[in-house]
Amino acid sequence: MRRILAILIPGLLLLTACGGQPAAPEPTSQSAGETAKLDSLKLTDNGDKKAPGVEFTKPLDVTQPTVKVVDEGNGDRVKANQVADISIVAFNGKDGSTVEDTFPKDPEKLELNDALKSGSAIIYNAFVGAKVGSHLALAVPGQAASAEGGEAKPSQLLVIKILAAKDAAPVLDKPEGDPVTPPAGLPTVKENDKGVPEISVAGVAAPTALISQDLIKGKGQAVKATDTITVNYVGVALAGGKVFDSSFDSGKKATFPLTGVIKGWTQGLDGKTVGSRVLLVVPKDLAYGDQGQGDAKGDLVFVVDILGVK
Repeated sequence: MRRILAILIPGLLLLTACGGQPAAPEPTSQSAGETAKLDSLKLTDNGDKKAPGVEFTKPLDVTQPTVKVVDEGNGDRVKANQVADISIVAFNGKDGSTVEDTFPKDPEKLELNDALKSGSAIIYNAFVGAKVGSHLALAVPGQAASAEGGEAKPSQLLVIKILAAKDAAPVLDKPEGDPVTPPAGLPTVKENDKGVPEISVAGVAAPTALISQDLIKGKGQAVKATDTITVNYVGVALAGGKVFDSSFDSGKKATFPLTGVIKGWTQGLDGKTVGSRVLLVVPKDLAYGDQGQGDAKGDLVFVVDILGVK
């Protein structure tokens, strides 16, 4: 379990999506749920890289998602549509044992956007208006044993520290940066009259390794292999050059985590910068293999415009 938000927060969104929690009328942090059950909670702040000391009456059992500001920081108030840097320590509500501690690691990032507001207003309303440096307590209901024999799970307590908050980086409409002349022997790329990149693979040899070549070098944030990115892209099969997929066809940018795509994308876009247009020549073993998916068979070629990163 490397990223606790990836496990607990999505489940909490499902629990609260139908709860009808009202949106915050004022930009001040709101507590919600069975907050009296958190009255015994006491914290000792140990800085930003070490989890606070936490004491609470056990067992802690809540029947609905519950959130409360335990102590208020001295920083600026967090605003809607910002990205909050947070660290989390999570406890088993029954016995107080530590489930996960992200404080020694890089901060988690929580984007306070409309998607979070509509999916889990209880979390959104707690963060928006809270001050940087604050500790929030979030109690997540447990689960009863299933009829199939699954074990019951106790409630969990998360103590969250807001380390920083900043405006989310804008998503570009098109690549922006310095043109790069690629070496000879690679597929060639030209834009048509609608601004859509067209790829020619005539005379291009099959790759022996992944090729990741900037066509435009953006000046934005560098992408990590664990990031979620927003892109436009075109993909063709090296054998024949037929387009098998293009976000330009729908007129909508695509957003997805780099951990959930073919290895050629994960490896080839790691370290590239927002604003870049990248040519990827992907060997079949880093794509979908010889069997492929539809027309995406064998060695593949992509042009990827990196327009944003989370």
